[in-house]
Amino acid sequence: MAFDGIVTKKVVDELQNLIDYKIDKIYQPDKNTVVLGLYGNFTNIALLACISSNNYRIHITTNNLKNPQVAPNFCMLLRKHILGYKIKKIYTKALERIVFIDLENSENSNKIEKKTLIVELMSKHSNIVLIDKNGIIIDSIRHTSIEENAQRDIYPTARYFEPTRNKFDFLEAKNFEDFYSKLSLEDDIDVLDSISKKYNGISLMNLKEVINQFETKNDYLSTKSIAHRVYDVIVDILNKKNLEIKVISEKNGIPKDYCLTFAKEESNNKFSLNFSLDDFYFKKENSEIFINYRNTLLNIILSTLKKYEKRLVNIDEKLSECKNMDKYKLYGELITANLYKIPNYNVDKISLENYYKNNELIEISLDKKYTPQHNAKRFFKKYSKLKNASEIVKQQKIETIEEIDYIESTIYELENCKNIEDVQEIYNEIAENEIFQKFFENKKTKSKKPSKTTSDKFAKFNPIKYIIDGFTIYVGRNNKENDYLTNKFAKKDDLWFHTKDVHGSHVILKTNPNELVPENIIYEAARIAAEHSKAKNSSNVPVDYCKVSFVKKVPGNKPGLVIYKNNQTIYV
Repeated sequence: MAFDGIVTKKVVDELQNLIDYKIDKIYQPDKNTVVLGLYGNFTNIALLACISSNNYRIHITTNNLKNPQVAPNFCMLLRKHILGYKIKKIYTKALERIVFIDLENSENSNKIEKKTLIVELMSKHSNIVLIDKNGIIIDSIRHTSIEENAQRDIYPTARYFEPTRNKFDFLEAKNFEDFYSKLSLEDDIDVLDSISKKYNGISLMNLKEVINQFETKNDYLSTKSIAHRVYDVIVDILNKKNLEIKVISEKNGIPKDYCLTFAKEESNNKFSLNFSLDDFYFKKENSEIFINYRNTLLNIILSTLKKYEKRLVNIDEKLSECKNMDKYKLYGELITANLYKIPNYNVDKISLENYYKNNELIEISLDKKYTPQHNAKRFFKKYSKLKNASEIVKQQKIETIEEIDYIESTIYELENCKNIEDVQEIYNEIAENEIFQKFFENKKTKSKKPSKTTSDKFAKFNPIKYIIDGFTIYVGRNNKENDYLTNKFAKKDDLWFHTKDVHGSHVILKTNPNELVPENIIYEAARIAAEHSKAKNSSNVPVDYCKVSFVKKVPGNKPGLVIYKNNQTIYV
């Protein structure tokens, strides 16, 4: 549901309670949002205005938003011009998505200063404009110009003009017949579409939600009947108080749409709709930020994984070539042993007896540019080169597999992040890792040496905690936390759990020295380890466990990678 003229008017109706509140703080958390801190009736209230093309709105907010250390220019201008002013009037016109906030400063009784803050909520054309008492623009959060194909001039010193209205005003309709007479209801035009196109401030999406409230399954409604019901519901909404919103659709946990609804119970809360909208948009924006942040990080990790998987393919191809190195040694030996038989001139191939295989004839291809003796030297050189390369490439393969294993573990951790803080921990981890260096090489932290988690104090150590029958079980949320949990936090007699050959979290079961842990607790800890792994949807998952004293981190290994021994395996 769009933040249309109906929603705007009902929000502004509640904002009438802010008359004579004083602006004592002004913030601009981001380029699209301005927050006015208000004080009145011994109460502090924050009024938020957002002009984001996806989430444009105005309402009271109770959520604390992070502010930049240096205030943006528009924020500084507002502080200069309206800090200390009181709200004298808040209003809209003709169900327009424009909110006018008349401000007044009467500290000097001889010179009362008046200004108006205008919040235009028009999707990508949204804006926040400050004008003086003569209607001249002092400044705006966005500047536009007719010369740049904009509809109006919005810049300092220009006169402010409201957007041109080319639709009817619903508020001016005297009754239903007056309302209905202005609709163009031809055979091929939908009644809802016609209402949206003819009347200002009523979005088609909102109308569809209105019509969904009708019982139309068994009854055929004429076009005029539908229009009448829509008219009645809109009038009802505009005239009644105690409105709130109802979430009607979600996607991947993100609330997408809502509709206006009447509160189930009478409430003394004079800002019920404002608070309802605040909760909706706060959750929506936080979810969007979280998912966008996580997906951006996931793209970086997947891009790196693709590079290392390609490297592994190249290594396997090189190893496959190295498997033939003994063939080149044999060729060199056979040519050298039979030089006395081979004519001393260049040929492209020769046939020699292979004395390693019952003197069977073997055909050897030669480079005709060189003599047979020179070809033998080339075969020995190639054998020596492949032999040396084989040792190096085998080590490279081990290291590459370890890197891929680590990258896959970060993907698992990222997919299981629940909030922005969890994603930030993953970001901090990979930003310190050399294999992701190219993605962070322009950061100011480039010159800093990566810190080692096992030697640093883990300031944000906050593992998942379970208490079962008096036993405490801890679960790491990411690789760095796994590292700290196992190598620093756990005691040597605690039990360590991890799914066998499957990416997952480190799980620590706290114990007391010489304490016998019941089998059901061990089973529960193993179950928790399986639950926090890639095998969480599988059955009969093998989980290894042992004392923490048998778990070791190899120096130089990536966070979360350990080796262990003296383990037992339990299936859950």
